[in-house]
Amino acid sequence: MKIGIFGGSFDPIHSQHIGCVVAAQRALGLDRLIVMPSYIAPHKRSGAAADGKSRLKMAEIALRGLDFAAVSDEELAAGGTSYTYLTCEKFKARYPAAERYFLVGADMLEDFFTWREPDAILSCVTLAACGRGTASTAALREKFYDRFGKRYAEVPFTGEAVSSTEIRVELAFGKRPAALDGEVYHYISERGLYAYPVIERALSYEKETRREHSFRVAKMACARARSLGIPEEKALLAAALHDCAKNLSADDALVADCRVPSDVPAPVLHQYTGARLAARLGVEDEEILDAIRYHASGREDMTPLGKLIFLSDLLEEGRTFAGVDVLRDLFWKDLDACLEAALRAQLAYLSESGTPIYGLTQSAYDWVVKHKNQPFS
Repeated sequence: MKIGIFGGSFDPIHSQHIGCVVAAQRALGLDRLIVMPSYIAPHKRSGAAADGKSRLKMAEIALRGLDFAAVSDEELAAGGTSYTYLTCEKFKARYPAAERYFLVGADMLEDFFTWREPDAILSCVTLAACGRGTASTAALREKFYDRFGKRYAEVPFTGEAVSSTEIRVELAFGKRPAALDGEVYHYISERGLYAYPVIERALSYEKETRREHSFRVAKMACARARSLGIPEEKALLAAALHDCAKNLSADDALVADCRVPSDVPAPVLHQYTGARLAARLGVEDEEILDAIRYHASGREDMTPLGKLIFLSDLLEEGRTFAGVDVLRDLFWKDLDACLEAALRAQLAYLSESGTPIYGLTQSAYDWVVKHKNQPFS
């Protein structure tokens, strides 16, 4: 008997998860494949955006009609952090005579070296990597063998590079993600999963083009947030609301009581009124409000979230200025180096165009240069 486990947060489960399930069953000849949503995945310490019961139900809905697949609540029922090695040890004890596999996306192979007790995992199961739009390399295969003395199974699957993070952003902006099963989407919509009333209210003050810009900023910020140790929800809220007052006049009743410094250039004014409007809409987290308040100008000693929103606003995929591709490349590699380069380019542009330089932007750059050889993320 051949049996496999496919673990993950499934937050939410989407088309590429299902594609991996089907591809694994065919490639490995599995008699049974168990999809097991985690309680709290070790790499997602802030927890899932949907509760465990909902993620379990969505998986059941998405897997309907696949007779070889089953959904297990074992890790959810166990509670606490879901470590794969513990699950695999139970799996081995339960099916001692079976040929056992643990399915992961190929994008997780590099991370596997840092998992808790990877040797214990491989003593219980054969790791099976499913493509999900990426192909493992000969170098990675050799690295894996050199470290563990074993090979992993490869599951051919050419799928789209779908991200659960991006799906959550789409849902927060009231969009219909193409990668979601129709019945799963209906389940999510009925229960208001991944919805943020504060985002819906904030977007109502923006023009359509501005809403789309905010969406692109949120996609970029949330995609980078985890690698920076920034909670996804903070990145999402700060990005979604960063321009919430962009289309309001300074004397609008919603922001008329906003205290704005006297020397603020007109293009920067909305960062202050935006923070005021966000607070009025119910945002209390000062780190989020601070990121909104300085997203256009920057400031000295910016928080990690502040840097993230400043750069995501500047570099989102709709921007087309000269040098943007170089800055985007830096954004994914080294946020602080990207911040320095972006501020330097911004100051040069303002100087060349004869536009007065706002004091906060200059002080932001000066601070970055002063601390460039020191860790300040």
